[in-house]
Amino acid sequence: MQQNNAYTVSQLTYAIKNILEGQKIFQGFVLKGEISNFTRHRTGHLYFALKDENATIKAIMFSSHAGSLKFDPKDGDKVTVTGSISVYPPQGSYSIQVTKMQMDGAGELFLKYLELKEKLKNLGWFDKEKRTLPRFPKNIGVVTSATGAVIEDITNTVNRRYRLTNIILYPALVQGAGASESVAKQIIKANEEGLVDCLIVGRGGGSIEDLWGFNELPTISAIYNSKIPVITAIGHETDDTLSDLVSDLRAPTPTAAAELATPDKIELIKYLSEAEVNIEYKVKSLIAKHQNSLMHLIKRLDASGPVKLLSNYEERLDYLKRLMNNYFNQIVRYNEKDLITLKTKLLSNSPKNKLINSYKEIENLKVILSNRYNYIVESNLKSFSELKREIENNYLKVLNNETVRLNHLAEILKKVNPLNIMQRGFTIVKNNDDKVLTSIEEVKLNSEIKVTFADGYAVANVISKKGEKQ
Repeated sequence: MQQNNAYTVSQLTYAIKNILEGQKIFQGFVLKGEISNFTRHRTGHLYFALKDENATIKAIMFSSHAGSLKFDPKDGDKVTVTGSISVYPPQGSYSIQVTKMQMDGAGELFLKYLELKEKLKNLGWFDKEKRTLPRFPKNIGVVTSATGAVIEDITNTVNRRYRLTNIILYPALVQGAGASESVAKQIIKANEEGLVDCLIVGRGGGSIEDLWGFNELPTISAIYNSKIPVITAIGHETDDTLSDLVSDLRAPTPTAAAELATPDKIELIKYLSEAEVNIEYKVKSLIAKHQNSLMHLIKRLDASGPVKLLSNYEERLDYLKRLMNNYFNQIVRYNEKDLITLKTKLLSNSPKNKLINSYKEIENLKVILSNRYNYIVESNLKSFSELKREIENNYLKVLNNETVRLNHLAEILKKVNPLNIMQRGFTIVKNNDDKVLTSIEEVKLNSEIKVTFADGYAVANVISKKGEKQ
């Protein structure tokens, strides 16, 4: 290249800028990478770099776009960004101008997992009382893929441990789009049919994306609302889904779930053998106990058999019969006496007898009255003057007695007359309210009192007082 055809640095830089920024391939593309050298400016702009194993590129996300982020980016986060190439001429550097950013793959799903987990925790779904599994289930329902290894593992385990139960498969999608709805539908169907005693919901291991159907609300809600006890066996022992948190029991593997749902036939055989020995011992002990009781009852029966008891009851009955006859005879005699007494009283109180007696009494009174009248009229009738004189004498006698009594009462009244008492030097003391003072306690210093004598009163000022207690 000749010197007169040389480019300036600015010309070359802007030429590169036009090429890069003008190509559609470099506009609105999607890029995956790991965040490093992350800085949040006070203006809200985000400055960072995206890197993978072999390369690094600078990136910037302006505050107008950063405000819509649903998470806080940090170093080490694996993200997927949408942006365009931007060249900064003064430094001759290029970077990505990011307009959208989200956690990449598992990271974003994990954020959704945490968000839903917190929501369900606040609703109390994880605090639901766990139901007890039936000890001897007749039918076990399994919600899983019809072609996977889960149903085979569960079937083999159940057949090995407890052949008295049947397995009913409820086939469902356990991975991919529609998996959650498919699993929920089969759980609801099992509850509606009511054929199984418990449900095993499970699938094999996988990534968080593979297990995501068990972290979605349809499956979680179906397990939570199931009336049938649910055992979850999802993924490996280290996998933890939200369905596990709302189920009644979590098993690390489908095989373990089958073991939890069924009793072990070896343990059952051992238990039955022990129970047989225990029952045989108890039956023998019970028979021996009742044999002793039977012998004791036979002896008691001989000593107090029905014939002897009947004889005793007959003697007792004869005695009670005699006692009752005597009692009733005595009552009859007492009642006869009472009847005679009442008859006598009735005759004496008969209205007819009373009327006859009254007539007799009236006749007697007539005779007495007639004799009395004749005596008064004929023999003992006093003259009117004598009767008058007798009345006057009686009147004077009464008047004299009452006069003496009146004079006596006047003397008594004179003795208790307050005026007479006051003539002997006694006075009546009152305060300004004309209340009679009867105690030195009622007299107030520097107050006026009214002292009443037999012939007048005086007003005095109290300048001192003294009582018995002062």
